[in-house]
Amino acid sequence: MNKNKPYLVVFIIQAIYAAMFLLSKAAFDHGMNNFIFVFYRQTAATVFLIPFAIVFEWNTAPPLPFKTFCKIFFISFIGITLSLDIYGVALTKTSATLAAATTNCLPVITFFLALLLRIEVLRIKTIPGVAKLVGVVACLAGAATLPFYKGPHFELWSHHHLLGSHKTQHHQGLVTSSSWIKGCFLMLLSNTCWGMWLVLQSFVIKGYPSKLLLTALQCLLSSIQSLVIALAVERDIEQWKLGWNVRLIAVLYCGILVTGVTYYLQTWVIEKKGPVFLAMSTPLALIMTIFASAILLGEIITLGSIIGGLALVLGLYFVLWGKSRELTAKASLDLEQASS
Repeated sequence: MNKNKPYLVVFIIQAIYAAMFLLSKAAFDHGMNNFIFVFYRQTAATVFLIPFAIVFEWNTAPPLPFKTFCKIFFISFIGITLSLDIYGVALTKTSATLAAATTNCLPVITFFLALLLRIEVLRIKTIPGVAKLVGVVACLAGAATLPFYKGPHFELWSHHHLLGSHKTQHHQGLVTSSSWIKGCFLMLLSNTCWGMWLVLQSFVIKGYPSKLLLTALQCLLSSIQSLVIALAVERDIEQWKLGWNVRLIAVLYCGILVTGVTYYLQTWVIEKKGPVFLAMSTPLALIMTIFASAILLGEIITLGSIIGGLALVLGLYFVLWGKSRELTAKASLDLEQASS
């Protein structure tokens, strides 16, 4: 049973993310302002994480220099506030399925950014290097397919939809092509900001290794940043009210389960099976989102979304395979040098 636990946990993680795509889309479909949503989501995450950070890391945390604080403020703005705000705008223009599909290109984007910053290397004369290059190309092909090709439509369910909204488009066909294209590029831009956050965070965490406190501080700073943006964009007091509806559920779910619970679960999986194992489970969220969004939101799935999603998944696996082969080769070389 213990051997199967990591598989069960990654399934739970991806199910949580799939539900996040669906609930976020449902909240926006019911008229919630996406900028206000980000503020409430980050505030909920902050309130949830701060007590744990104080209890477990406050006494052991190193001092926080002002320079490091400025770095944390910057990466919080780029990787959380800006990424989530752009993601919200993109989701209002596209679908939950597209959001899940583009998430598969995150490891490829992160690798590309790390390559530009010379954290990663690409040796195209080796098989792993060729695999990573093929992965990047496949990711680019998938990213280009999503906005520019829709193809035939598939509707899995035609009756009443649990999370559907009458005042939003019931079918993707009603979304204009220009709006869909803008949404696709914004979704990729959001993932690029997220990937940049992952890369830059590796530098920050060396100077401030208290991971739980660092996460809580980033959520707090992001709450302040997103509040300023939301106030500048939306000043209608009615938009800020949360009732007992899907808006409140989405805020609490994304703030507590997505930011809080999955943080611990992902850390546990990485410790047990490594980051590659976790990254390889990402397509599960896409599969779950495709079927759930069709049934619960009434979204029509297009052939272009399926082809683009498959290309992104293919690119993901090529990059991860190349990376894992390089790590295995490096570990073998280090072992040989140590034994000699």
